[in-house]
Formats: sequence, C-alpha cells, structure tokens
Amino acid sequence: MKKSIHDKLLEITEEERKILDEKVFKVDKSIYTNENKFIIDSNMLLPKGELIDIRKHTRFIDFPEHNHNYIEVSYVYQGELRESIDGKSITLKRGEIIFLNQFITHRIEAAKEEDIIINFIIKPEFFDYVLTFLDNENVISKFLVTTLYKEYNKGEYLYFKVADQEEIQKLLEKIIIELYSPSVMSKSAIKLMVGLLLIELMRNSQYMDSYSSNNYEKKIMIDIFKYIEENYKDAVLSDICEKFKQPHYKLSRLIKRYTGMTFKELLQEKRLTKAVEFLEFSNYSILDIIDAIGYENPTYFYKIFEQKYGVTPKKYRDEM
Repeated sequence: MKKSIHDKLLEITEEERKILDEKVFKVDKSIYTNENKFIIDSNMLLPKGELIDIRKHTRFIDFPEHNHNYIEVSYVYQGELRESIDGKSITLKRGEIIFLNQFITHRIEAAKEEDIIINFIIKPEFFDYVLTFLDNENVISKFLVTTLYKEYNKGEYLYFKVADQEEIQKLLEKIIIELYSPSVMSKSAIKLMVGLLLIELMRNSQYMDSYSSNNYEKKIMIDIFKYIEENYKDAVLSDICEKFKQPHYKLSRLIKRYTGMTFKELLQEKRLTKAVEFLEFSNYSILDIIDAIGYENPTYFYKIFEQKYGVTPKKYRDEM
C-alpha cells in the first residue's frame, strides 16, 4: 500500500478523537441516518451521485444492531473485525472480506487502535453492470441479484477467507488506491477492477462461507439482466419470453416482484444509465446518444432524463 494512504488509514479520525477524548459510549446515529431505526443511509456517507466509496470503520466503540440501505463489503486491512450477524459470531482476520446485503442485521464489537477495517459502501445499482459478465450458476451472482431486488428482504452474506490469495489482495489494494486518489478514468477503472475481484473470488470459492438462498427465479433474473445489458437498444419482453420459454405474464410478474418495476421501467433505467455513461466517457452528440440507446423521440428522452437526474443532458455533461 502507498505510504500516504497507509498513514491515512492509521490516523485517528475526528469521530474517533471525540470518542476517546469525551469518553463517548454510544454511536452518534445522526452521522449515519435520519431515521429512528438504525438503518445506515448511503446518502449520508457517499458523495452525491456516486455509487461506490470507502470509509474506514470507526474504532473504539461498539456498533449496536443495524442494517444498511446499501451493500457493505468489509475488508480487514490489519488486525481483526469481530461481529455478530443474525446472532452468529464471526471474527475476520487480516486480508479477509465479507459481503453483506442490505437486509442483513449485524452488530460490531469495538475495534482496537490496531484494527483497521475498510468498508466499501456500494449502492445496489453499481452491480447492475458487473453482474452481466458473471456466470449465473455461481453463488456470487445469486447473491448480487438479491441486492438488485427491491422487494427481496432476506439477509445474506458471503465471507471470504482469502488473506493468502495474492491476486485478490493486489486487486483490493488497487481499488482502495483508486478510491482514495481518484483520476479522470477512476469510475471505469473501479468497475473493471471490482469485476475482476469478483471473478477471482469465484475462482477461490473454496475459501468462502455463505449465508444465502439459491433458487431458480434468481437464475432467470440474472439472464434477464444480461439480456437487457446486451440488447438495451432494441430489447422487447417477447424476445425474453421466447428465449426462456416462459409466458409473458409470468416474466412480467417476476420482474415486478423482484425489482419493483415493469419491464418497460427496467429497460428505461438501463437506457438512462447508458446515456449517462456516454455523456461522461464519450464525445457523442446528445442526438447520437439518444439513437445509440434506442430512443427515436428526443423530446421524450429529454423529459425522462430530466425527471431522473434533475438537469438536462447538456447540463449534466457540462457539470461533470
């Protein structure tokens, strides 16, 4: 790890200094949520518009039972992490990783000064792209699908004991450096590196403990996400029905049940996400982007883009 980042990770943060100096014994929940329930809110921790960031876990104090509205990936940089997940005690050692979905309940014992835990805060939609190039028969893909289900509420985790897997440790270090020292192409680089990390974790699944559920519907949903990713310009539900030999009504209900959206709304979300990628990473004109993502009516595109992002496509590009 770069010395500057290593030193930053060892520093006592302002929140930790307050805990030590004022002998605080309870977490200040206002830092993490606006709700009465302790559900940590990604909007309180992530920079506006970002889907992924990292935050060093606050030491010296117990974190009571809580949930997140995002995916949390905890990586033990040094020391250990002691937590209870749905009543099961787990101690992660240096170099180990745990993925928690947004429905899991856990509490964390107070970390000591030498315990440095890096929490990746990841909005579920970040995995929308990553999921499309993973095999749908592995436990990681099935876990990630549940992160995209807005109506799915089963807590799940994946725990990887990969401290001795050099390639995984190198990838984690690169991702941390990219997030701490962002560059022009950081967003694209991080997506690719997270994808590579997931592939390496799949290759080393013998070192994984999991608490998750697998079912046939998840496999279908992975295939639907892949189909939309590859065919967003001209995707139609009837093609999916034919491809998977499933009736229209069944796939419509499945998509609605697990995403909270109709097929049309799901496709629109993908097209708008692609539009943003083109605005950020290409020199295409806005009319060319509209054509590339499958819309024929520019007026309609401008309307739905502004409804979602609060600005016109031109202003979005100008403000990047």
